[in-house]
Amino acid sequence: MTAHDITLEGHGIRLSPADPSDAAAAWPLTGPDLWSRMTTPWPASVDAYAAHVERQLATPGLFAFTVRDAGTGVVRGSTTFYEYVPAQGRVEIGTTWYGRTFQGGKTNPAAKLLLLGHAFETWGVNRVALRCDARNERSARAIERLGATPEGRLRRHRVAPDGSVADTLYFSILRDEWPDVRAGLETRLSSAEPGARAFDAETAAR
Repeated sequence: MTAHDITLEGHGIRLSPADPSDAAAAWPLTGPDLWSRMTTPWPASVDAYAAHVERQLATPGLFAFTVRDAGTGVVRGSTTFYEYVPAQGRVEIGTTWYGRTFQGGKTNPAAKLLLLGHAFETWGVNRVALRCDARNERSARAIERLGATPEGRLRRHRVAPDGSVADTLYFSILRDEWPDVRAGLETRLSSAEPGARAFDAETAAR
């Protein structure tokens, strides 16, 4: 079981390969409410969160990142690439969460700008998909604000940790759409006021 070696940095944040040792700093930022729209149960302790990261590292096609403040190294949350299929030129972004203090401002759009840039400009993928629980209107709005196009609803597609069954909303960004999406994100980031809550995180977008 080995971690990937991708590190992305810009707009005040750094995405570094997730490691079980991040659990002590990351887990206190989580909670059952934050995790309620994920498809996996909330890891209810530091050790459980470390095990969660270990499972991510063992999953083929999944690249887990810890999101940090680029200057201080303070953990803000986590995000992933997953279902990366190089031969088909596609990948998804999700399993994203941020501590409540960081659910706003530049953290989420900056992370998405870095991830999308890597996907389209380094990996050269044709499409990036994002998904969310259909009940999570906040996530759906946040994904659309990135510039992603709604693709449809998969009915009864996910089971939440509480056992409830829900639909999944799918969105995508295509390679020829990326320049406009990138410009939009860069404009938002350059105009964002410190502490503004204009950019809500799409927490639990997988």
